[in-house]
Amino acid sequence: MALLDIENLRIEFSSRRGNVVAIQDVSLSLEKGEILGVVGESGAGKSTIGNAVIGLLEPPGKMTRGAVLLNGERIDQLAPGAFRKVRGRRIGMIFQDPLTSLDPLQTIESQLVETMQVHLRVTPQQAHERAIELLESVGIPEARMRLRQYPHQFSGGMRQRVVIALALCCEPEVIIADEPTTALDVSIQAQILSLLRKLCKDKQVGMILITHDMGVIAEVTDRVAVLYRGKLVEEGPTKALLSRPQHLYTKSLISAVPRSDIKLRRFPMVTYIEDVHEAPKKDNLDIAKRWLGQQRHYGEHSGKPLLQVQDLGMRFVLKNAFLKQNRVMLDAVKNVSFSIREGEVFGLVGESGSGKSTIARLIAGLYQASQGSVIFNDVNVTQLADQKMMNAFRRQIQMVFQDPFSSLNPRMRILDIVAEPIRFHKLATTEKITRQIVSGLLDYVGLGDQALLRFPHEFSGGQRQRICIARALATRPRFLICDEPTSALDVSIQAQILNLLKDLQETLGLTMLFISHDLPVIRQMCDRVGVMRHGELLEVAETETLFSDPQHEYSRHLLSLMPSLDFLSREGLEVEAV
Repeated sequence: MALLDIENLRIEFSSRRGNVVAIQDVSLSLEKGEILGVVGESGAGKSTIGNAVIGLLEPPGKMTRGAVLLNGERIDQLAPGAFRKVRGRRIGMIFQDPLTSLDPLQTIESQLVETMQVHLRVTPQQAHERAIELLESVGIPEARMRLRQYPHQFSGGMRQRVVIALALCCEPEVIIADEPTTALDVSIQAQILSLLRKLCKDKQVGMILITHDMGVIAEVTDRVAVLYRGKLVEEGPTKALLSRPQHLYTKSLISAVPRSDIKLRRFPMVTYIEDVHEAPKKDNLDIAKRWLGQQRHYGEHSGKPLLQVQDLGMRFVLKNAFLKQNRVMLDAVKNVSFSIREGEVFGLVGESGSGKSTIARLIAGLYQASQGSVIFNDVNVTQLADQKMMNAFRRQIQMVFQDPFSSLNPRMRILDIVAEPIRFHKLATTEKITRQIVSGLLDYVGLGDQALLRFPHEFSGGQRQRICIARALATRPRFLICDEPTSALDVSIQAQILNLLKDLQETLGLTMLFISHDLPVIRQMCDRVGVMRHGELLEVAETETLFSDPQHEYSRHLLSLMPSLDFLSREGLEVEAV
């Protein structure tokens, strides 16, 4: 008898247009101590299966056929009150988005302690001590102090570690991990995956690992199930399936995984999947010349530094106090200096909390530096006091954020979202011209006119990220900051977005700061790379030099943690190396 059995599962969502079948007769089993990987595109049904198992399938979704059995006991028909005793205690869930699964009004301690006291017979003191142990086990430093903080005081990767600690706190029999390492860098990812693997082996916990990261699948899973549009198309032992895939979809999916061994001119596309292609750009040459190319010659640059960061520092107050000596401070960035040449793509890598995103926000003027300076085009922007001059500077620097959905106003149409910076900076004389520019930009990023009057929730994650790129281009920037722009996207959608960014950089001569914890993506995208740890810049090198001969011990450590994907099938894949 298996630990978990999913038998002939069928899930439908009713709508005004009729029923949509999200899962079609899927059967899976999970043994004690086993990790089952589930892969597939967005919309394939991976998370829907996880939600059905844990009883969190939201209306109008419903199981119309099949059964879910835990240790031979059918749980899908349990009453809500009875299921609450299973959820959290016997089946734990690690959600992809930590912000939506953590209460912003409660401290981390109260959330962990409350969960343990609901399901376990422990005293508040015992729960408190176990909470500290859990935070330490998932790699959160100074756990005793940070326990009393709120979710907004943690970085994205740190919040994900808290969510993992919450899932583990009641020692469940089954863990459903839905993209558990999306926001984590390779070092913490390796630590978390090692922790989860050890937990499964030592405690005989079964785990369903839902992810789009083939490196994670290759590193920790025992078996893999491949989903395509709600159907199970292939299943088997991990190494055998990834090295000798049988289904065309699996072969195509594997082909889109970024290479870590060589640098390619373009990312291979997942050609098997319907509706996944690089959309034709009817008017991109025109929009490049008529709008994006105004007032300067794109593609022609001097090679001199466009941006210089000198002795930059940022200090956050973790605990305020009247007396200065009683305040608790965190140095997020410490004396960082580097320069980015015009037309260059400069990468920043490092573990979560190393200060990468803080530097991005300091450069963009979203944070005020505690010390040092940011010099853009020979102007010290950290000393700008005049609002007009600051707005002129901000127009030239734009950001593409990690989560496209949270950076788009859900109540605004796409036309107004992209037009907002054009209107704010008064870059167009009439609304008619504004609409023409927005239409051209959307077409340039592969969306087209049909997107103008729709809302963000009507688009996929990859399409939303294209909208964010169009909005960033609306002010005709010289400098683009990409902060983890593809970490939440499937490999096929990631390939599209990264190819789009490559096109922008080559066609428009944009200068970019590219922040990512995905080392293969960094290798493909960047000319030079800076390695950060604990707020300090440890090493700056040409990308190929860093990957072939890293100088700093920490850089060598990071590269050693990269999952080996040498055994992945490259059948029928034509690539052009740089």
